Amino acid sequence: MEVLLDALKDTLIVFPFILIIYMLIELLENGTTAAKSRRALQGPLAPLIGSATGLVPQCGFSVMAARLYDSGLIRTGTIMAVFLATSDEALIILLVNSPLSAQAAQSILPLILIKLLVAVSAGYLINLIIPDRHADVQPLYGNSGEITSYSCGHDHAGKSSVRLYIVEPLLHALKVTAFILIVNLVLGFIIAEVGEETIAKGLIGGAYIQPFITAAVGLIPNCASSTVITETFVKGGITFGSCIAGLCTNAGLGLVVLLKNTKKIKRNILLVISLYAIAVIVGIVINVIYAAIGL
Repeated sequence: MEVLLDALKDTLIVFPFILIIYMLIELLENGTTAAKSRRALQGPLAPLIGSATGLVPQCGFSVMAARLYDSGLIRTGTIMAVFLATSDEALIILLVNSPLSAQAAQSILPLILIKLLVAVSAGYLINLIIPDRHADVQPLYGNSGEITSYSCGHDHAGKSSVRLYIVEPLLHALKVTAFILIVNLVLGFIIAEVGEETIAKGLIGGAYIQPFITAAVGLIPNCASSTVITETFVKGGITFGSCIAGLCTNAGLGLVVLLKNTKKIKRNILLVISLYAIAVIVGIVINVIYAAIGL
């Protein structure tokens, strides 16, 4: 009962903040069209721009970028940069937990900087290795290149303002909060039964295995994966490097868009494998560095 009450309390505290953030995202997000972004994503700054946009806490841009890539309009390094930078709900979870957790507050800036560095570096390196894709193929989605992608890839067409700015943010916030409650309950019972000291000792030996697991979880195209990974990190269940590994593969529905094209199945599988490999390597390197400096 104590674990249950603590989990409910911790979850209810963050719910209003999650709801407010999703409302703000909907108010600020007027949709991103391929016609507006195609030129920026084809120029020399494409991996940098894609990485910076991917950091926004939603997966709509990864969906749009995946559609552009599937249409032959952007390069491989650019789509990889977007995917590596995308973290879905991670920043939101860290922000709402910041007043309650020093670990969450201290991890926001490192998370953003590391994800940006990894995404930009991988993007430019891949574009350097792989020949340019000629951007002369017309988009496969929408008319005249008007590919519109909103938060988590949902279309806003025909929806009232009440549904758009109140109902949908509320439903999204409730779904994410439910995932947080589940994580709080599971970790709460584990800590109560095993003990914090035993778990801390177990993390030392598991720091090099965790990135393989979290990176695989991150590939799940649902906001549940980023929520579970981030919330587990905040509660001390995984290391920071393992959290980064999971969030580097967390491209949201962008992966679903790519995998729908069965004609390019070999290309898509190679992209997923590359995404996973980069995430695992980054996670292990961060864990090694943190262990070396005693963090």
